[in-house]
Amino acid sequence: MQEVRGVVSVAKGKPVEIAAIRVPDPGPGEALVRVQACGVCHTDLHYREGAINDDFPFLLGHEAAGTVEAVGPGVTGLEPGDYVVLAWRAPCGVCRSCRRGRPWYCFDSLNAVQPMTLLDGTPLSPALGIGAFADKTLVAAGQAVKVDPAARPEAAGLIGCGVMAGFGAAANTGDVSRGDTVAVIGCGGVGNAAIAASSLAGARKVIAVDVDPRKLEWARGFGATDVVDASSTDAVEAIKSLTDGNGADVVIEAVGRPETWKQAFFARDLAGIVVQVGVPSPDMTVELPLIELFGRGGALKSSWYGDCLPSRDFPMLIDLYLRGKLDLDGFVSETISIDQVEEAFEKMERGEVLRSVVVF
Repeated sequence: MQEVRGVVSVAKGKPVEIAAIRVPDPGPGEALVRVQACGVCHTDLHYREGAINDDFPFLLGHEAAGTVEAVGPGVTGLEPGDYVVLAWRAPCGVCRSCRRGRPWYCFDSLNAVQPMTLLDGTPLSPALGIGAFADKTLVAAGQAVKVDPAARPEAAGLIGCGVMAGFGAAANTGDVSRGDTVAVIGCGGVGNAAIAASSLAGARKVIAVDVDPRKLEWARGFGATDVVDASSTDAVEAIKSLTDGNGADVVIEAVGRPETWKQAFFARDLAGIVVQVGVPSPDMTVELPLIELFGRGGALKSSWYGDCLPSRDFPMLIDLYLRGKLDLDGFVSETISIDQVEEAFEKMERGEVLRSVVVF
């Protein structure tokens, strides 16, 4: 049993607290990871706001890189000292999706069995089954994905959630190919990762759409060929005008709102693809004339975690980073200490950062 510091959300909407927590020694199939860096993701804020579920208290943090400290019985392919990025999907290998050869849709993803707790024994709900705003965390061994240790943890950890979600939305879900035209609506961390992936895939035009000029400038740095300020321009008409009046082949919605999803729907070419990777709240709805759905053809897709297979995709993204092809460092707006997470949430809501990263 380990006693460490962790960032805990105790009640809906209340500021997070630094608390002493207990982390069990790893049991069968589990791994204890010493966290080196963890990004502050919008999903953590969703947990704090009660927008995911009400299983308080939460141990926040999930976008992390670190070093394996110990493994439990039966763990193979992972040993103390391994440098890993933590994944919130660890395919079980036996569910109906895994058996069909689609492990990126695993319906029974693995997590640690033993709970981490407060000192009084109160079980903590780890964010996305990870809980990495802590000096150490306990995860299922399959959630710890080995990557090249040459990658600095502040950058490497970001592929554990936001970068992978956006990159995969373009590369996996949207299958962006050479010569495609792509529009990305919402240029935060996820949207800019989709822009980077589209550029790497050889898209001939990558259009960034946002209402914040600062985010549009960031988007150019990740490979956007054109930018649209939707605060002063009709986004759908602007995307059409940049694509010979046709609309884009792939439109990626990285906001998670009905208004932006409808923009994505109408901004695609006939038989084009809409990829929704922005996370909506449960009360949001979209209404469309059914003839528009039929008449435009194509595909409407949601992208779960970028439809990624962490064991395949994490090392690939790290290799791209180390070769200078993927600017993970560009996503790191600042590095902070564990007691600055609440302040980082405020900066995130004001749109001042792509990612604040806690360094341990």
